Amino acid sequence: MADPVIADKKPSVFTIEPGTYYWCRCGRSQEQPYCDGSHAGTEFTPLEFVIEEQRKVALCKCKHTANGPFCDGAHAKL
Repeated sequence: MADPVIADKKPSVFTIEPGTYYWCRCGRSQEQPYCDGSHAGTEFTPLEFVIEEQRKVALCKCKHTANGPFCDGAHAKL
Protein backbone atom coordinates (compact mmCIF):
# COMPACT_ATOMS: atom_id res chain seq x y z
CA MET A 1 0.00 0.00 0.00
CA ALA A 2 1.21 3.50 -0.83
CA ASP A 3 2.00 5.99 1.91
CA PRO A 4 -0.45 8.86 2.37
CA VAL A 5 0.61 12.47 1.96
CA ILE A 6 1.21 14.15 5.33
CA ALA A 7 -1.21 17.08 5.18
CA ASP A 8 0.07 18.52 8.47
CA LYS A 9 1.98 17.36 11.55
CA LYS A 10 -0.72 18.54 13.92
CA PRO A 11 -4.41 17.63 14.18
CA SER A 12 -7.44 19.80 13.50
CA VAL A 13 -8.94 20.50 16.92
CA PHE A 14 -12.47 21.92 17.03
CA THR A 15 -16.04 21.34 18.16
CA ILE A 16 -17.93 19.17 15.69
CA GLU A 17 -21.69 18.97 15.19
CA PRO A 18 -23.65 15.70 14.94
CA GLY A 19 -23.63 14.20 11.46
CA THR A 20 -21.90 11.90 8.99
CA TYR A 21 -18.44 12.93 7.81
CA TYR A 22 -15.77 11.58 5.46
CA TRP A 23 -12.19 11.79 6.70
CA CYS A 24 -9.44 12.07 4.09
CA ARG A 25 -7.05 9.10 4.27
CA CYS A 26 -4.85 10.02 1.30
CA GLY A 27 -3.72 13.45 2.56
CA ARG A 28 -4.35 15.12 -0.83
CA SER A 29 -7.64 16.86 0.02
CA GLN A 30 -7.69 20.65 -0.02
CA GLU A 31 -10.53 20.44 2.57
CA GLN A 32 -8.47 18.82 5.38
CA PRO A 33 -9.29 16.88 7.42
CA TYR A 34 -12.26 16.00 5.21
CA CYS A 35 -12.30 14.25 1.84
CA ASP A 36 -12.81 16.33 -1.31
CA GLY A 37 -12.41 13.47 -3.80
CA SER A 38 -8.68 14.06 -4.42
CA HIS A 39 -8.03 10.35 -3.83
CA ALA A 40 -9.48 9.53 -7.27
CA GLY A 41 -7.03 7.34 -9.14
CA THR A 42 -5.26 6.21 -5.96
CA GLU A 43 -5.79 3.16 -3.77
CA PHE A 44 -7.16 5.34 -0.96
CA THR A 45 -10.79 5.79 0.03
CA PRO A 46 -12.24 8.14 2.63
CA LEU A 47 -13.28 6.91 6.07
CA GLU A 48 -16.93 7.51 6.91
CA PHE A 49 -17.55 8.37 10.55
CA VAL A 50 -20.62 9.43 12.50
CA ILE A 51 -20.75 11.93 15.34
CA GLU A 52 -23.81 11.39 17.55
CA GLU A 53 -23.58 14.53 19.68
CA GLN A 54 -21.67 17.80 19.60
CA ARG A 55 -18.17 17.40 21.05
CA LYS A 56 -14.59 18.55 20.79
CA VAL A 57 -12.41 16.41 18.52
CA ALA A 58 -8.83 16.23 17.28
CA LEU A 59 -8.93 14.88 13.72
CA CYS A 60 -5.68 13.50 12.33
CA LYS A 61 -4.01 15.32 9.45
CA CYS A 62 -0.74 13.36 9.35
CA LYS A 63 -2.71 10.30 8.15
CA HIS A 64 -0.63 7.90 10.25
CA THR A 65 -3.02 7.48 13.19
CA ALA A 66 -4.01 3.97 14.23
CA ASN A 67 -7.35 5.39 15.43
CA GLY A 68 -8.65 7.21 12.33
CA PRO A 69 -10.11 9.71 12.04
CA PHE A 70 -8.94 10.74 15.51
CA CYS A 71 -5.39 11.83 16.35
CA ASP A 72 -3.40 9.37 18.43
CA GLY A 73 -0.15 11.38 18.51
CA ALA A 74 1.49 9.51 15.61
CA HIS A 75 2.56 12.86 14.12
CA ALA A 76 5.12 13.23 16.93
CA LYS A 77 7.08 10.28 15.48
CA LEU A 78 7.22 11.50 11.87
